Amino acid sequence: MSERELIPPHILDRKGPRSLKDLNPEVVEYLNKGLVETKNLMEWLATDQLGLLKLVLEMLDKSAWYEDFEVAVNAQKKPTANSNTKVIGETLGLLTSDEKIYNRLNAHTSDLVRCWACWAQSTHHDSVPELLKAIKPYAADTHFGVREVVIFATKERMMTDLDTSVELLTEWTTSNDENVRRFAAESMRPIGVWTKKIPAFQEDPAKALSILNPLKSDASKYVRDAVANWLNDASKSQPDWVTAQCTQWKKESDTKETAYIIKRGMRTILKK
Repeated sequence: MSERELIPPHILDRKGPRSLKDLNPEVVEYLNKGLVETKNLMEWLATDQLGLLKLVLEMLDKSAWYEDFEVAVNAQKKPTANSNTKVIGETLGLLTSDEKIYNRLNAHTSDLVRCWACWAQSTHHDSVPELLKAIKPYAADTHFGVREVVIFATKERMMTDLDTSVELLTEWTTSNDENVRRFAAESMRPIGVWTKKIPAFQEDPAKALSILNPLKSDASKYVRDAVANWLNDASKSQPDWVTAQCTQWKKESDTKETAYIIKRGMRTILKK
């Protein structure tokens, strides 16, 4: 029986801690071994990424690479858990393009390991079509953390060819996977969270309508929240456009799902 199969139920079925002081040391041990996924941001912050990396490199028979990662991580002026994930991923991208290695990493139990693989693989693709093809499995990942990292790893490059990005992501809005549909809207938010703004959408939100329209009555709350947040972003610079678009959607789609998006999408406008 593997070490993974011996994990007790109270570890597997735990809830994420509300703060770092509430962390269970036993859980941290499992996280640092890569045997369980993080449950929330607190656990993600508590994981020793370099320690986990050592174990992963041993698994890959690539322990000789560790010094390169350690140097890159320690060279940061203000390292954070988020920046460490990025630096480890980008360093991995410099060290290898071996698909066999990435196939092992993107199937790893640890969400952090999959985040590194996402960052690494994103660095190997300059064109938007190749980039989106490569990262789509990560956009569909079952873990929320991986799905956020995909956006960090791709948004700026998608902005360099925005028309192509919109065209391809419009196709993603028909996916059966709610995570893929959500990525189409979330990754193209005019402002977003901790990501670059998209000036073209701040000036002319209509350029993204081919993505937004198919999702205006989506069955998934996860997707609806992304669309509503997109509209709310746009309302900061183009409130009249957002108001007009929501009025049009209300006429076109008299559903509770559309009503939910409209209410949340206009929350900043309605506060004024």
